[in-house]
Amino acid sequence: MMGECAGSGGLAARGFRWLRSWRGKRKRFLALAVPSRPTRPLEPRVPPADVLILTRTAGYRHASIPAGAAALAELAAAHGLTAEATEDPAAFTADGLAGRALVVLLSTTGTVLTPDGRTALEAYLRDGGALLAVHAAANAEPDWPFYGELLGTRFAGHPPLQPGAVLAEDPAHPAVAPLPPRWEWTDEWYEYTSHPRTDGVRVLLRADEDAYEGGTLGADHPLAWCRPVDRGRFLFTALGHTSEAYRDPLFRAHLSGALTWLLAR
Repeated sequence: MMGECAGSGGLAARGFRWLRSWRGKRKRFLALAVPSRPTRPLEPRVPPADVLILTRTAGYRHASIPAGAAALAELAAAHGLTAEATEDPAAFTADGLAGRALVVLLSTTGTVLTPDGRTALEAYLRDGGALLAVHAAANAEPDWPFYGELLGTRFAGHPPLQPGAVLAEDPAHPAVAPLPPRWEWTDEWYEYTSHPRTDGVRVLLRADEDAYEGGTLGADHPLAWCRPVDRGRFLFTALGHTSEAYRDPLFRAHLSGALTWLLAR
């Protein structure tokens, strides 16, 4: 009897060990087969917008910036392009600018780009990119020599906001073609440290200094101009101080024509 009991106990022990081993293997199998938490599907990568609008300021900030960004996005859409506005200088990298059809500096003031951002923007422009500088962007990047070369001058100031008149100088240019020869307009009439025409820019619009007070450049007072930059293109317009400007049909036609020229490289 003792022997039979001992044999039965050995069988029971072996059976218990087998059951415990099987349960362990089953647990490991289920752990591999069934994830411990639900996985999220991979989201498709969203391509960057065609037009990058920088609205960052490090000096005076224009209240018209939101209206300007909205108008430029609408005009870009009319050209079949997507647009995004950003305050982040980290967007200005070689990868961040690659594939962009156009970069806009919208009333940016002061130093708004990092040294690496400056390098990336210059390389982008020289390699066939396009840059539109609007209004107070004349007062951006004051210690960046390349940007000064693009402008052909530097911002010096302006008389008080007041009505005046814009004269069309180059009606063959897309940014001027929709405009009348003389255009009544209210803005800050920018002054410059030197005459940009002497730096070889193509002047598009001039101010009629007889129509407002405080001008110092005389009959030849440029307000908008452009130039090629290696394989790229650059255009500056001094207009666009007020929010109302970006709802004005003539000013919007001026900006739309600027986009036409910048994108036709």
